[in-house]
Amino acid sequence: MPETRAFPDSEDLLAEALLALSRSGTPTAREVLVALAVPSDEVRWWRDVPGGPGDAATWTAEDRLRTAARAVLLAAALATRARAGYFGARHRRAAAASLENVLVGPAPGGRRLTAFVPVATGRPLAVRLHQALHATREAVDYRRATGGMDAFDTAVEAGVSHELTEALVALVHGTEGARIAVEWAPAAGAPEGCAAPAEPVEFSPGDLPALREAGVRYLRAEPSVPVRITGTVVRMRRSGPRGAGTVRLRVLAGAEIPHVRVALEEDAYRIAGHAHLVGLPVRVQGRLESRGGFRRLTGAGEVVPVHVDDAERDRLVKALQEDLDFFEEACGGD
Repeated sequence: MPETRAFPDSEDLLAEALLALSRSGTPTAREVLVALAVPSDEVRWWRDVPGGPGDAATWTAEDRLRTAARAVLLAAALATRARAGYFGARHRRAAAASLENVLVGPAPGGRRLTAFVPVATGRPLAVRLHQALHATREAVDYRRATGGMDAFDTAVEAGVSHELTEALVALVHGTEGARIAVEWAPAAGAPEGCAAPAEPVEFSPGDLPALREAGVRYLRAEPSVPVRITGTVVRMRRSGPRGAGTVRLRVLAGAEIPHVRVALEEDAYRIAGHAHLVGLPVRVQGRLESRGGFRRLTGAGEVVPVHVDDAERDRLVKALQEDLDFFEEACGGD
């Protein structure tokens, strides 16, 4: 490879090198081509999977690695949106969307995998993952050395969460150990405060009890959240023609979740039904319950219709007309 374009025949040599890479069947050749096409931070996973006859891995090993790796990236993406010990349904749509431009290489034998996170759009995700992995490692070490879980509480600020600990459990379970490394794109360099090169963070089966305990701790400790939600009614249900009932709202504002279920008294239920029939959203306040993943609103009150412009109202009415099952569920039972 020529060091600079000033080298004689540098363009021809570069073209030959790229052609050779494109024809190569080795995983590293493909990784080089991807890195050249899109300047990216690289996240690498290794799983020490026990080999079978001839050191062959089971056919499910690759699926397990890919599933765990995506869960790790999703946990990091969630942590770029907010700091929480448990996210549940919150921020998931935005976090999943942020992974759409991440490219993933092959996972031969379920033993190693590389994801390419574009620097232009994904650098915050890579930085948060780097910080969260090291904070998790330190918290696990503290738990195993002292028996205390305090380090997991402070690690939330670095991006550690129930979602990340669960992802790491999935990554390590059934292996003799696993490692994750974040390698910074050479063209962009290492971010401020991050080591270059960054050493892999290792987890072993002996870390699983601490990771599982932390996951349960985060799940139980996350508080419910007071909210005022604006949403459109997409489903109504009650046991008879009168009385209290339950509505399902598609959330438009007030919480980073796609849908929420709300139990309403008879008057509030009637207001929600009338608003739906005329194509208006409703606004309701209450507490978004952490139990169940922030998908349920309790203590609901002050249900009021929200006026929207004509174009939006027409769209909502059209959606109502397309959902004929609504009438049966709103007026009858299950």
